[in-house]
Amino acid sequence: MMRIGKQDSPFSAICASDAEHIYVRGMDLCDEIIGKVDFTSYFWLLVTGVMPTPAQGAMTNAVLAAIAEHGLVPSVVAARMTYAAAPEALQGAVAAGLLGCGSVVLGSAEEAGRFLSACVDAAADSSPMDAARAKITALRAERQVIPGFGHPQHSGGDPRAHRLIALAHEQGVAGAYCAMLDTVFTTLPEAIGRSLPINVNGAIAAVMLDAGFPLHALKGVSLLARTAGLIGHLNEEAARPIGFIMSGAAAAAISYDGPEKDNG
Repeated sequence: MMRIGKQDSPFSAICASDAEHIYVRGMDLCDEIIGKVDFTSYFWLLVTGVMPTPAQGAMTNAVLAAIAEHGLVPSVVAARMTYAAAPEALQGAVAAGLLGCGSVVLGSAEEAGRFLSACVDAAADSSPMDAARAKITALRAERQVIPGFGHPQHSGGDPRAHRLIALAHEQGVAGAYCAMLDTVFTTLPEAIGRSLPINVNGAIAAVMLDAGFPLHALKGVSLLARTAGLIGHLNEEAARPIGFIMSGAAAAAISYDGPEKDNG
């Protein structure tokens, strides 16, 4: 049999069970978690292996609330149209909404986190502003957007981002990543010739990294939050369906410009 990938560490530290007990991250599920630990704290425990501090729990709660719902965005449209076509498969509709989590919509907190992390690392050998300017210039040279900045609707500033950053300061969580987010914001006019607002994904990346959440799990925060929002939309879709209305509107909005049929 072909061996693919690393195969010399056959262990998991997340869950174990026996005839009487179920253990999650070393805690007894029934005696120590159910009815005693809120779901946000449990999420943090599952991901990191330790219970969150009050400040970490507060920031995670705030971020989940901030990103769960934002109207008929593409992930919601995909979910509701899928549910309209297959109402027997709620899980398929939720999955359809999550599959588009990428660098443009919903998953961009991960991209912003990687960008901020690279800026913070680079600032160890230069000033924060020089590090930010260099990273911005490198992205623009490749015609890439600046992750965590810009918004098509909230051009004057994303209110969710403002609240999350303020809360991070209130909770004593704000640190190197929030500082770098502000440095990038300040540097943008000089680096690209115009200012861009901090969007919610930039704020999520900064506050969660400062809170100690792992970079490679950042996308999971958005996925978890949006799952809740999608279930709300799908419950409404079951009672007040608009999936086929959206489908019809899409067909009406798009004109055919392919080759004309030869009737001769």
